[in-house]
Amino acid sequence: MGLPSGTFSESYTQDSAIIRTRAQWLLLIFGLIIAFTIPLWLPAIPGLTRFIPLTLINVMCIYIIAVLGLQIMMGYCGQLSIGHAAFMAVGAYTSGLLTAKLGLSYWIALPCAGLAAGIMGIIFGASALRLKGFYLVASTLAAQFVIMWIINSWSTVTGGDAGLRLPYPTIGNFKMDSDVKFFYLILICLIIGTFFARNLIRTRIGRAFVAVRDNELAANVMGIRLSTTKLLAFFIGCAYAGFAGSLWVHWQGIAFPELFNLWLSIWLLGYLIVGGMATTIGPFFGVILIEGLNHSLATIVTDMGAPTFAIYLRDFTFGIIIILFLLFMPRGLAHRFTLFKTYYRLWPYTY
Repeated sequence: MGLPSGTFSESYTQDSAIIRTRAQWLLLIFGLIIAFTIPLWLPAIPGLTRFIPLTLINVMCIYIIAVLGLQIMMGYCGQLSIGHAAFMAVGAYTSGLLTAKLGLSYWIALPCAGLAAGIMGIIFGASALRLKGFYLVASTLAAQFVIMWIINSWSTVTGGDAGLRLPYPTIGNFKMDSDVKFFYLILICLIIGTFFARNLIRTRIGRAFVAVRDNELAANVMGIRLSTTKLLAFFIGCAYAGFAGSLWVHWQGIAFPELFNLWLSIWLLGYLIVGGMATTIGPFFGVILIEGLNHSLATIVTDMGAPTFAIYLRDFTFGIIIILFLLFMPRGLAHRFTLFKTYYRLWPYTY
C-alpha cells in the first residue's frame, strides 16, 4: 500500500527508498523551492505578513526541530518526557557560553550544544531506566526544575534573569543578524534534522526503539538491551532540543531562563499530541496548526482593540485544541493524512 495503484518497484533499492516515484520527487523539489524562497514571495502578498510574519516561521521551524527530538523519545521509543524545554536551555547556554565567554565560533558551539544536551539527557534518562508511566513523567519534570534552578543560581556565569548577550553567527564578513538571514540557517538545520529522523526509524536502532515502545519484555527476549536503547533515545531526542535551543537564543541575540520555562515543555508535548505520534510529519502538523492559529487569532483580537485578551487567548486556544484532539482525533493529524494518502493511492479501487 506504499505506492499508488499501477506503480510498483523493480528493485530492492527502489523498494526501500523514501522517495519512490517521480511525482514524489517533483513534490519534494517544488516544496524545497517554495521553502527557500519564502522571504521573497511572502512580503509580496499584501496583508499576508500580518498573519504569517517571517518571525513566526522562524519560531515554527525551531519548535519543529525540538518536537522531532521529542518524537524520537516518545513516539518511537515510548519514553515520556515533560522537561524538554530544559534540555533546550542546556543547548542554548552551552553555545552561548562558548561563543560569548570563550569566543569560539558558533559553528563549533552548535554541535557542542547538541552534544551537551544529549549528555544531560543520558544523565537524567539513567535515573529513569526503571521507571514507567507517571513516574517517568515525574522524573523528567524534575529535570526541568533542576536544570533551570542551576541556570538561575549560577548567575555569575549565565547572567541569571538579566540574560546573557550572545553574538550573531558569522560566515567570514557575513553576519546573520536579521530574520531573513537566520531563516536560511534554521531551515537548513530543519531539513537535516528531518532527514535524519526519517531515516532513523529505518535503521536497526530505530526498529529497536519501536520494539521497546511496543513491548519491553518481547524486545528483551529478542536480544535488545533495554537500558542502552532507552539512553540512546534520550541522547538523540535531547540533542535535537539542544540544537533548537542554540538556534533560538542566537537568533534572539540573548538567552534568559524565562524562555525555557515549564509551559514551553507542555506546549511541545501538545504539538506532538496534535500532530501525531510516531510520524516524522506529525511535528510539522502540530506546530504549524497551533502556532499559526494562535498568531492569527491574536492578530484579529488585537485589531479589534483587545490586546490584553490576546495574551490569554493563546493558552485558552491551546487547551481547547488539546481537548478536542484527545476526544475526536487521538492519533493526531498525521493519521488523517495517512488515511488521505491511502485513499488516493488505492483509487480507483477504493474498496
